Formats: sequence, C-alpha cells, structure tokens
Amino acid sequence: MATGDLKRKQTIVSSLCKHISLDPKAFSSQVPGNDIKTLYTSILKSAGKESPQNNDEVMKWIAFAESFPSDSKACSGHLNELNGALAQKSVLLGNGFTPSEADVIVFSVIHSSVIGLSNQEKEKLPHVMRWMDYIQNREDLGAHFEKILLEKPVFEPQIAKPATKPEVQANAKGAVQNTQTANKPEAENNAKKSDSGDNKKKTKGDKEAAPEKKKEPEKEAAEKDKELSVSLLNIQVGLIRKAWKHPSADSLLVEEIDVGEAKLRQVVSGLAKYCKPEDLTNRRVALITNVKPGKLRDVMSEGLVLCASNEDHSVVEPLLPPEGAKPGERVSFSGIDGKPEDVLNPKKKQLEKITPNLFTDEKGVATFKGIPFMTSAGPCTSSIPKASIK
Repeated sequence: MATGDLKRKQTIVSSLCKHISLDPKAFSSQVPGNDIKTLYTSILKSAGKESPQNNDEVMKWIAFAESFPSDSKACSGHLNELNGALAQKSVLLGNGFTPSEADVIVFSVIHSSVIGLSNQEKEKLPHVMRWMDYIQNREDLGAHFEKILLEKPVFEPQIAKPATKPEVQANAKGAVQNTQTANKPEAENNAKKSDSGDNKKKTKGDKEAAPEKKKEPEKEAAEKDKELSVSLLNIQVGLIRKAWKHPSADSLLVEEIDVGEAKLRQVVSGLAKYCKPEDLTNRRVALITNVKPGKLRDVMSEGLVLCASNEDHSVVEPLLPPEGAKPGERVSFSGIDGKPEDVLNPKKKQLEKITPNLFTDEKGVATFKGIPFMTSAGPCTSSIPKASIK
C-alpha cells in the first residue's frame, strides 16, 4: 500500500471521529486493510448511528474520495466536478448548511491539493473555495489541516449621488420657458399685450399658483424614496439560545433569540424543511426586530429572521453575522442614514417594497442595492451566492 493512501485514510478516520466525537485510536488497526467505505461504515456503527436515508449519495461521495488522484497536478478535473456540484448547494449533504460525514470525508481528501493552488487557480473554483472555507470554520477537525487563507472582499462605502435641487430644476425650466417665449411670432406677443387688466391679473395669478402644484409630486417622490429605504428596518444581530419544532405546524420552527434585551425574543420561522433545531442553537442571525408582533399558528412571534435562498428555494439558510458581532447591535449600511420605524405598518407594505432590493453578491455578502449589511466585526454573509433575501 502506498504511503500516501495510508496517510489519506488515517486523516479521514481522524476527521470522521472528531466529527462524530469518537476516539480515532480505536480504529487505527483497521486503517491499513480497509477502504474508505468500510472504515466509514465501521465508525458509523461504533457511534450507534444507522445508515442515513441518503446513503446512496454518501456512497457517491465516498467513491469520489476513493478516486481522487494523489498527484495534485492530476486533480483539476475532479475539482471542477466538485465545483459544479456545489454551485447550488451550501454543503454536499445535510440540512441546508449542516456539514455531513460526506462533507468531512471529501474535505479531508482534497485539502492537501487545494491548499497548494495559486490564487488564480482558486478563483476558477469559487464554489469549492467557499465550501472549504465554510467547513474549516464550522468543523473542529483538529490540527490535521493548515488553514486555507482566502482573499476577502474589501468594502468601499458607496456614497449616493445628491439629488438635483428643486431650485435648479425650477430655474432650468424657467430658462426653457423664456427661450420659447422669445421665439414666438411677434403677432402672438402683440395679441397678448391687448389683453384686459383682469386677464393680466388672472395670468399672473396662474403663474404664482404653478410652483405650489409642482411641490406635490416632489413631496410624493420623497415619501416614496423614504418607504423604500432599508433604514426603516431595525435589523439587529441575534444569537439563538434555543430552538424547537412548532407544536402544530411541521414547516415551522420556534426560536428564543438574544438581541441584547432583558428578555429573549420568541420568533417563529419557516425553516423546519431546511435545518434541525439543534443546528440553530447558539447560531448568530440577522433579525428584523420592528415587525409587528403576531401569532403564527397560535404561537407568538416577535421578529423576522432574514434568510438567503437560491433561485428555486431548494436551499435556504439564515444570514450569518460574523464572529465577534454582538447580540443587539444594529446592522448598518454605508451612506444610508435614518431612524427605523418603531413598528412597521403592514398596511403600507414597507417590508414588501424593501426586500426585492436585498440579495447576496457573487461572494455571498448580504447587501441592500449592493451595499453590504455591516456589523462592528464585518459584513453578514451566506454560503449561497446571488441569493434573494427575505
């Protein structure tokens, strides 16, 4: 047996045991004479776990790991295949964003090849790099793997262009009117001179009334812009302390979330299809805290957890504030100031007008019209690039 193959299997066994909380020494004698599939089955059995429902998918990725070339120069085809498979997924297998045993096995196998790639080669594998960064930060796999350093996006404040002043618009319009008057035929101008004094007063009155009519559309436009501003939302960093299944709705979960207040907020979210309650415990989220409280299937909800989803909504996950962001701090947007509403008015449909402008960029950074969701520790992100946020 080649030394490289033996070392690969030892690394996989150690990582799997770390993932499942077993002692890898108990399987050291099994490593030399068994393949990855047999070792995986043995570890799963020792942990008292049954074969997962998607066992065929697990075996597919174990076969991928078995066939992955030891020579890093020959692995580009396999990495391209993995990159394509991850284009619409947060993880290979799991509930939305929870790494599975298959993720741990594949990560363990390809790590040594990926860490040696140049920056240019890494840029050609955006989904692989995003996935590996997520696994290495989510899973504690011991000291086997050197940290893969990625170039993080640098955010430059986007300063909105100042709106054209009403006085400038009025002057410009007046100049056009004066030019048009000067160009009119002399006979027409003379005819106006013959108007009675009453008509002159009426005309003068009409001209004075005109600016008042112009103000109304400008006021309406300003109100419309205000309604579309993300500053109306009070988006805060929250930490889920506890989560459980809704007692009367299979698609809903209930969470108790710390937002720096004396009392935890209870929130109902439609996440049961995408993650388990234990996956959400002690997870940071971005929470809208000024939505109107109300009951969802008889359970009170006092907020809205913002989630990213891919195009067909097959993958959904809560936005992730960075480590170091404190519960309760408000998410900000560079160049956008304004005080949030005390409570959003459902009749004005403010939230519905704002959410079409919320999305993640190609690197998974959450944005409003391209401006990042920022905290004191950095931007909120998602493992789903170019996703809608609601």
